[in-house]
Amino acid sequence: MDIKDIRIETERLILRPPHADDFDEWAAFQSDADTMTFIGGVKSRAESWRDLCAMVGAWHVRGYAMFSLILKDSDKWIGRIGPWYPDSWPGTEVGWGVSPDYAGKGYALEAAVASMNYAVDTLGWSDICHTIDPENLASIRLAERLGSTNRGPTALPEPYQDARVDDWGQSREQWLENRKQFQ
Repeated sequence: MDIKDIRIETERLILRPPHADDFDEWAAFQSDADTMTFIGGVKSRAESWRDLCAMVGAWHVRGYAMFSLILKDSDKWIGRIGPWYPDSWPGTEVGWGVSPDYAGKGYALEAAVASMNYAVDTLGWSDICHTIDPENLASIRLAERLGSTNRGPTALPEPYQDARVDDWGQSREQWLENRKQFQ
């Protein structure tokens, strides 16, 4: 399947691979200190460009990466969410980040459910983790709503080796059971 054909629709959202048109909103997202507190810190516009290109490249190298999160009713980019497994990562992750203006409105949960389904049903993953800083209470609450549990501290590769993160997650079988609450 061509990457351009990958598109997941939920009630309010479109999840699709990122592309160059997302850059301005992507860069604004990564320049927000509150948003980036637990996901690598504030990035300059130049660093954001490299991060966007890395995500697009991962789609071509691995066949998956995080999706751009788009509002159906306005076609506005509001975040990134989905499968992520770069070299030396502690596990096959579904991660998330939503722009502050759209946080707390259920978009992350809606997109995380779709991404978890994609990871299990399309990618065939047997385990899904979420690497979460122990102080990131919003992400912990989302992981718990998905049915994930804290499996203890884990380590990220360079340049994030000093980040404190726990491995939240669940097996494929657990997700097949947990997702029933969202159907």
